[in-house]
Amino acid sequence: MAGSLVLIDSETASDSASISLTGIDSTYDVYMATWVDVVSANDNVGMYVRITKSGSPDITSNYDLAFKNLRVETSFSNTGNTNESYLNFGNMGTGTSETQQGTMYLYNFANASEYSYMTVDRSNLMADPNYLYGQVGGACHTVASASDGLQFYISSGNITSGEFKLYGLKK
Repeated sequence: MAGSLVLIDSETASDSASISLTGIDSTYDVYMATWVDVVSANDNVGMYVRITKSGSPDITSNYDLAFKNLRVETSFSNTGNTNESYLNFGNMGTGTSETQQGTMYLYNFANASEYSYMTVDRSNLMADPNYLYGQVGGACHTVASASDGLQFYISSGNITSGEFKLYGLKK
């Protein structure tokens, strides 16, 4: 797949209020977004994602998601939300080596007559209690309009550090 990925946008967080990845258009049918070693300034905060329209985040209550939660210290569980104003990608911390990373495949983003949807695979490493936490699932933006990117932000405070990338997948 490495030869099939074309880098569209790349951002590095450094005490950032939010990170936006833009550049989605009809050039590719499928896009892929990644985030690696994301650390939050505050403890026990949510990692949120919104879809952007013309470079601005859509804050309407049109986000639905469903995840299978994979926790080392407990059993599997499910998460599902509808009609939210953001996608919640789980809690983060500030402890040593506490990070979040993930991959999303983005579909129908440039299509103005279809919903935008995505598959998500992400993980957190937490220090207290010490465990690895992951989620796999999908999300949908229930608005039939073209989308051009993603905005990542933390529910309270800034993104201390992390690498964010957007790729197009060659047809």
